[in-house]
Amino acid sequence: MQMYGLTLIGAATLFFYASAPSSAQESSSQEPLINTKRVAQVAIIVRDIEAASRAWAEVLGVAVPAPIVATNNKSRPTHYQGAPTDAEAKLAFFEMDNLQLELIEPLGGNSTWQNYLDSHGEGIHHIAFWVKGIDGVQKRFELKGMPAEQTGGWDGGGYSYIDATRNLGCVLELLEDFTK
Repeated sequence: MQMYGLTLIGAATLFFYASAPSSAQESSSQEPLINTKRVAQVAIIVRDIEAASRAWAEVLGVAVPAPIVATNNKSRPTHYQGAPTDAEAKLAFFEMDNLQLELIEPLGGNSTWQNYLDSHGEGIHHIAFWVKGIDGVQKRFELKGMPAEQTGGWDGGGYSYIDATRNLGCVLELLEDFTK
């Protein structure tokens, strides 16, 4: 009988601790740095975009996407570590049900893409989120010690790569569609 009582107390204690929110689960009273919980994209740096695209297409059972070349855009010129750069990259996109998979082959010039390839080889480069007011969001990250590593854009949009490796273990990309 005494063993049953101790088991019941142990089970109640376990239930209490299991149901109590941990510090990681507790809600924060601070405003989030980004106002979304939806990942838009995961990007992988590759040496050969054609070969990587064929491999991913086979894995996913989809057509091989045609690569495009990302170049400097006049409306939001590319900057790497605060300085203008002529960096270019080949990009290929796989549209998934829940996010976009992006393959990036650096084509030279100073960039986060080339730096990643030279330092780490091929691999996951960033996780991206769509935001509104990209410059303000970028500034909030900078105030938290996570600077923009590279910024740029395309016709109708912009991106900022945030170096969050010390804080979060990865690079984040902020994306904004200026037409929406």
